[in-house]
Amino acid sequence: MKHLLSIKDLSKKEILDLINLGIKIKKNPKKYHKALYEKVLLTFFQMPSLRTELSFDAAMFKMGGEIIDYHSETSPWSKGKETIEDVAKVISRYCDCVMVRMQDHKEFLKLAKNSTIPVINGLTSFEHPVQILGDLMTIKEKKRKLKGIKISYIGDSNNNVTHSLMFACQKLGIKMSVGCPKKKDFSPDKEVAKYCKKVKIINNPKEAVKDSDVIYTDSWMSYRIPKSQHKKRIKILKSYQVNKEVMKSAKKDAIFMHCLPALRGEEVTKEVIDGKQSVVFDQAENRLHIEKAVLLKLLKNI
Repeated sequence: MKHLLSIKDLSKKEILDLINLGIKIKKNPKKYHKALYEKVLLTFFQMPSLRTELSFDAAMFKMGGEIIDYHSETSPWSKGKETIEDVAKVISRYCDCVMVRMQDHKEFLKLAKNSTIPVINGLTSFEHPVQILGDLMTIKEKKRKLKGIKISYIGDSNNNVTHSLMFACQKLGIKMSVGCPKKKDFSPDKEVAKYCKKVKIINNPKEAVKDSDVIYTDSWMSYRIPKSQHKKRIKILKSYQVNKEVMKSAKKDAIFMHCLPALRGEEVTKEVIDGKQSVVFDQAENRLHIEKAVLLKLLKNI
């Protein structure tokens, strides 16, 4: 594994190996406390972050490595004075690995192409692979397996989390349904849907979650959406809110997942996200452990 750019790039074995390594690290973190001694990770941010920034920082520090946090608003690149290709070449001379969180997926791929060090996708408009790897780890912990389960994603499905989750389910043979409005702006990317032939796109949310082991949703107002569209989007998506009735349509022991940040009362009710079936903060914690696994694979080939 040279980079982590997309779930689509990984084999089934690579995905499962990362999940198992994440679980192993979580059980015995002290074993790895000096594993990345003298290694330097650059975290390159164009977009705001809580979990991604803190979890990668903590992952490096807890394994003896160093972090350089760099926010792109201070970069000549963000002001149009330098190409992303040149940025990549400079970063490669100073650091051992770079984690990038930026809006434009094509620009991100240019950076990766011109880097001579491992590049990690910390989120783009198209994919969020580290999130989904951590989520799969959480599902395996809670359900004791990945084989034979059903995952349902409900709500706005034209986003990075849905795409990465679809790629993962296609790769691993996990049954998945997506419950979303029958509108282009709220449906998965056509090329992703074409590749993920086993994933069912269903417009009725209760039908989509039937017999599901995992119910997943995300914010209806991602970073790319202007505030002016808020009311319009809520009107379209309100019937896709994950509430008590939707959860009742799934299996009795189904878990609720959300990558956070969440807006209670919009994509999910307070009753669900703060209820007994919710595992959202276990998800958030597992970002730390799976990112340790990713860093070890890329920098130490463990």
